[in-house]
This record gives sequence, C-alpha cells and structure tokens, in this order.
Amino acid sequence: MILALIPCRLESKRLKNKALLKIENITIIEHVIKRAQLCKFIDQIAVCTNSNLITKVAKNLNIKTFKSKKKHNNGTERIAEYPLSKKIKYVIDIQGDEPLFDPRSLNELIEFHKKNSHYDIVIPSTKLNKGDNKNEVKIISNDQGKILYLTRSKSPYEFKKKNKFYQKHLSVISFKPKALKKFAKLRRSKLEKIEGIELLRALENNFKLGTFISNFSSQAVDVKEDYLKAIKLMKSDKIRKLYK
Repeated sequence: MILALIPCRLESKRLKNKALLKIENITIIEHVIKRAQLCKFIDQIAVCTNSNLITKVAKNLNIKTFKSKKKHNNGTERIAEYPLSKKIKYVIDIQGDEPLFDPRSLNELIEFHKKNSHYDIVIPSTKLNKGDNKNEVKIISNDQGKILYLTRSKSPYEFKKKNKFYQKHLSVISFKPKALKKFAKLRRSKLEKIEGIELLRALENNFKLGTFISNFSSQAVDVKEDYLKAIKLMKSDKIRKLYK
C-alpha cells in the first residue's frame, strides 16, 4: 500500500495563509489534493494539519484528515505523527504549497524507490541553471544517486570547473515507514538548524538518502513572488485541465 500524506499549516511567516490563497478560484491546497488524486500508484491520501480551515477544505473533497499537533519544526515531523499500518510500504510526502506539481512525478518517484529499496528516503531532483535562490534546496549527490548533502547555497561551487547544472530538491519525498518514524524521534541536528533543511537530520544520522533527475518540475509557493508566478504558470498548465 502506498500512502500519500500532505502536511499543511497556516502559520507561514513568509506568506500568510498561503495554503488558502486562490489560483483560478481554487485554493492552493485544493490544487495539491486534486493533483495527488491523479497519481495511479497512490492508494490513500490524507492531509495532516492543525488548522480547522484546512480540515474543512479536505473534508469537502472527501479526503481523510489527521489533526496534528500545532507546533512542529517542519512538515516531516507533522506527517510522522500519522498512525501507520503494517500494510504501508511507502509514505509519499507531498508539500501543501506545490500547486503546480505534476502527478506523474509521484509515479516516477514510487517506481524508483521500489527498484532502489536500499534507500530509506528518496528525494527527486530537477535541473537548475542557476543556484542563487536560497528558497530552492540544492542536492549534492554522487554518480550513483546517493545524496551527500542538501544546501540552500549555490553548490557545488565553481572553483576549478564550470558547473553544468544544479540539482533542485523536488518537493515530493518517499519514505520507508520505519525511516519516517525514526526520523521524528531524533533531535534537530546541527546542520539542520543552520541550513533550515529538515532532511539534513536524516543525513547526519546515517540514513540512506537517494535521488535521481526527474522528468518533471514544479513551482513551490514560498513568498509573494512565487504566488504571482504560479498564477501565470497555471494558465498554461496541462494538468490543470484534468480537474475542476
């Protein structure tokens, strides 16, 4: 069984109540839910939130909800609260601020993790020409796809040779259930606190993290500029035509 969990909150400091902001008269969280429903490999979807407003939106779409604690350091801790049955093979974390993610990226992610089951966590990546945006998490990996580091900085640094491209963290993640539960029990790590990237906690505690270059991209909504960009991109988005 494949379970998709969508962490969502309304306390974002960079863009207030962003999950309830509308694009083409549909809230951002609704876009995320409707796109997740288009993934052929997902058996169940649930929204993990501490917000009654988000819960109401999900229930109106007949989506299961889980009332999480109010205070969490990140979305991974929020979804880790969810009670997992033994039937669940993989937990897919879909960020609640990704209204333009392509559901085919979930199919791609699940297939990769099944074929590479030695990884505890898999984070797909997309190619970036520039690595200057601190809101975009960059992945450093070896030739086999093993993740060595995650950073907000422009990395790897072009000191001796020009970098062909940077790897951007695509905000859908696959966890083995045991890895997700183990992660949540660990204290926030040194590098996690510095970079503000929760999965550095997994790296610092010797979890096996893998990546691959995805055929798809997305546009997270972190700040107002992202929201305005998402509104423009949605007008020509092909996936948007598949749901009301």
